[in-house]
Amino acid sequence: MAKLILTHEVTGLGEPGDVVEVKDGYARNYLVPRRLATPWSKGAESQVSAIRKARKAREIATLDGAKAARDSLQSKAYVVSAKAGNAGRLFGAVTTADIAEAIVAAGGPKVDKRKIEIGQPIKTTGDFSVSVRLHPEVAATVAVKVAAAK
Repeated sequence: MAKLILTHEVTGLGEPGDVVEVKDGYARNYLVPRRLATPWSKGAESQVSAIRKARKAREIATLDGAKAARDSLQSKAYVVSAKAGNAGRLFGAVTTADIAEAIVAAGGPKVDKRKIEIGQPIKTTGDFSVSVRLHPEVAATVAVKVAAAK
């Protein structure tokens, strides 16, 4: 088992700053090469506190604030335009960054792209729903309409 410090959120494993133990192959082949985690050491404890401090600054402070942001996000649909072919297939895919930009452009709250979860890759035009984790206890389901760029 390898002991690691998460530097990014990993679904099902933990938040940035968490110290986790995972199998050696998962650490060596996935987490460390993608810079989602760093090896744990006694000297890295200061790094853990810095990561946690930055995470607290980015999080929505209160549960009430998260619920208000959820209500504002769910109140309307957001339009993402992307280059598409004749049959409605996109050249590429819609990313979480594209969705975060569309939310801000439509006057919604600023959302971290790492908090947006897309079930299946969005590669066609149409209506989709994605999940946005605003707080550990609050998630919003957001309607996203993908339209062909002119």
